[in-house]
Amino acid sequence: MIRLICRFDIFMEKRQRRQNREGERERSEFDQKVVEVKRVTRVMAGGKRMRFRALVVIGDHKGKVGVGLKKGADVSGSVEKAVNAAKKNLISLPLVNGTIPHQLKVKYKASRLNLMPARPGTGVIAGGAVRQVFELAGIKNVVSKMFGSNNKVNNVKAVFEAFRKMKSKEQIAKMRNSK
Repeated sequence: MIRLICRFDIFMEKRQRRQNREGERERSEFDQKVVEVKRVTRVMAGGKRMRFRALVVIGDHKGKVGVGLKKGADVSGSVEKAVNAAKKNLISLPLVNGTIPHQLKVKYKASRLNLMPARPGTGVIAGGAVRQVFELAGIKNVVSKMFGSNNKVNNVKAVFEAFRKMKSKEQIAKMRNSK
């Protein structure tokens, strides 16, 4: 697996150098991180078919973030598909002074996630895949704790479930006034 990721990194570096030479490279508005690449196998009549599954998170460090999970015949193909899926699955976050507006407790499948806003200077206190999502979203101060599962896919999806439930102060005030 490590050898596979190293080959992928070398491939991407060569590809970027080639594009820089040609002058066709445009600056993407989103940064991307490959959270996980796994080899998956499907058993068919006559043998096994191997493909690659990529989990990619994209973000602009200003409150917009997306996630994509796709399979492809090779690593670069699956990453490219996942990036395109993530662009279609963007969420805007109501950030307050570089942190989340309120505490959230979320359960997604076996993953449970507790997110708490933090004071400036605290930094991102999170583990694994959740930290990568926060960094790409532009959240600078947050405390989080994951329970139940070490599965990166479920943990990232739990974070996105929490992001969907997140409301700004204006939205909460509007809901209270309408009752």
